[in-house]
Amino acid sequence: MPGMITRPGWLSNWLERHQHPFSFWIHLVGIPLTILALVLAGYQLALWRWDLWWRPAGLLGAGYLLQWLGHLVEGNDMGEVILIKRWLGRPYVAVAPRYAQSRDQA
Repeated sequence: MPGMITRPGWLSNWLERHQHPFSFWIHLVGIPLTILALVLAGYQLALWRWDLWWRPAGLLGAGYLLQWLGHLVEGNDMGEVILIKRWLGRPYVAVAPRYAQSRDQA
């Protein structure tokens, strides 16, 4: 339809994989922490501040922990885990079964 705003495919996929409210909101905290960890690590390395390694490591750990908790509640695998399982030819859960069933019925 003309005038309709469409979402990019990656965003639709991400929203489908994060339907539980806790998972959605905890990701909105965890993802920026993870990105901030990478930016901070680059900044500290540029200043040659190896002694502050624990700051980006802590942010990265906290960001991933929050995202892991979100996927635990959601009932599906994290994106990085899916990638590794695909490479190994192992089964994975992209969309939690409780949401995949409602999607199939629609």
